[in-house]
Amino acid sequence: MAHVTVEDLRITYRGQGGAETVAVAGASFSLERGAALGIVGESGSGKSTIARALLGFARPGARFAGGLVRLGETSVLELSPAALRLFRGGRAAMVPQNPLSALTPHMTVGAQLSELVRQHSDLRGAAAKARALDLMVQTDLPEPTALFARYPHEISGGQRQRVVIAAALVARPELIVLDEPTTALDKTVEARVLDLVRRVQADLGASLVYVSHDLNVISAMCDRVLVMKSGEIVEDGPTAQIFEAPRTAYTRSLVQAIPRLSAPMARRPKSGPALLSIDGLGFAYRAPGRLFSRRKAGRPALDGVDLSLAPGETLGVVGESGSGKSTLASLVAGAVAGHSGRIRFDGQPLAGLARTRSKDLRRRVQMVFQDPLSSLNPTHSVEETLTRPLRLYFGQSPAAAREKAVALLAELDLSPALLSRRPRQLSGGQQQRIALARALAAEPDLLLCDEITSALDVTIQGQVLALLERLQAERGIACLFISHDLAVVSRVSDRVLVLERGQVRDLGPTAEILAAPSSSYTRTLMEAFRLNERNRREAHQRDDRTVA
Repeated sequence: MAHVTVEDLRITYRGQGGAETVAVAGASFSLERGAALGIVGESGSGKSTIARALLGFARPGARFAGGLVRLGETSVLELSPAALRLFRGGRAAMVPQNPLSALTPHMTVGAQLSELVRQHSDLRGAAAKARALDLMVQTDLPEPTALFARYPHEISGGQRQRVVIAAALVARPELIVLDEPTTALDKTVEARVLDLVRRVQADLGASLVYVSHDLNVISAMCDRVLVMKSGEIVEDGPTAQIFEAPRTAYTRSLVQAIPRLSAPMARRPKSGPALLSIDGLGFAYRAPGRLFSRRKAGRPALDGVDLSLAPGETLGVVGESGSGKSTLASLVAGAVAGHSGRIRFDGQPLAGLARTRSKDLRRRVQMVFQDPLSSLNPTHSVEETLTRPLRLYFGQSPAAAREKAVALLAELDLSPALLSRRPRQLSGGQQQRIALARALAAEPDLLLCDEITSALDVTIQGQVLALLERLQAERGIACLFISHDLAVVSRVSDRVLVLERGQVRDLGPTAEILAAPSSSYTRTLMEAFRLNERNRREAHQRDDRTVA
């Protein structure tokens, strides 16, 4: 008997006016104990919806319209609410795409992990804390004792994702569902986390369902792959067959769009005075302490950073999780304040929180955050989200703003039907494109992009990058482009800045840095990316021998 069974699963969403939209249309598949299944497809294809259904969960506004989901002898969709609470995190666990939305903001990381340990075991007190710290060590979290006392907003996106992975492993589940689990991780950390997942799966004999738009990861991790489009399974087969000999044109288009690290074209240096200049930038988050107590500054998140950015230029910023990439963008955007050194924008000092800056300056400097769900107002529809900057900055009428919003959606390959939806009714990729459209609506001069393609499937990623390149050429937008994906950075960046623990390790033209990095740290990042590509090829070769 199959360990995981899904039969004729149908899930619908109720939209405005009560009309229902089909999200999953009669999906059926099974999975043996200890096997790994990958689910791929474009944003909105239904892959995350199926992943949630394996734990008996549907998003707000969605319902199970038919079919069954079974783990062993347990019919998941028939469990009572109380039984479901024990099932989730016990027999089955999930690593969601957006870690910030999965963590309680007012509890420290350590308190949340310890609570889960107590819930799913007999450990209490110091023993529960020791188990939580051990999980943090297993998931390669740096300085676990220090991170134990921090709140989710005080750690990087990649660190938050590893905390969520640690939480999923608390009860040693028999089914692990991972929904884009390495989206926020750089390649060196991703390799370690994927190795951890393999070891845990082998140790537990757990079944693994892995949802991702990163086909390199899927091909290295999974025995079998489902390809989804518009709520339907369009292809199902062994990994080697799907990637080396896909049967459908849709699957072929996904495989062909896989980003690969290649020699970037030499770009003409941008001339003219710098739009953004940074000299000796330093910043440190406050060390953890009791509420209302005076807290000393912790280890510097940034230490003596210098850079400049010309109009129309893209500076790629790379480095491991916790290297200071997002902190750099947040200081320029005014999301955090209190830095040392100097930041100047268009010749004028740029400091303080965004709310203290003039309206025109806020318009000219826009940021797209790594976690779109936490940056979008959950009570606002897509139409409200996109029309607000148009009315605020340009005084457009509601009708004109709506027309512009529709045009922005079209540029990002999104349907006008999304205008009535709220963030939680969108897929992760749709959320990210809405966040990007909101920033572009302000017609900025400087765009700060923090992992904006990490949640996008490969085909949409290509479209978004092409759109950014076109807008830069047409409008002269400067871009600070943060990413852990060296293939993407090599495509879009004129120059590359490499950060390690807040310090600059490399800075120069993209072609030169990737061809001959001056630091051992940059060489390590590049080797980790190439190792992932080699792992994918080796996995295909193993699957080819198995199929033969």
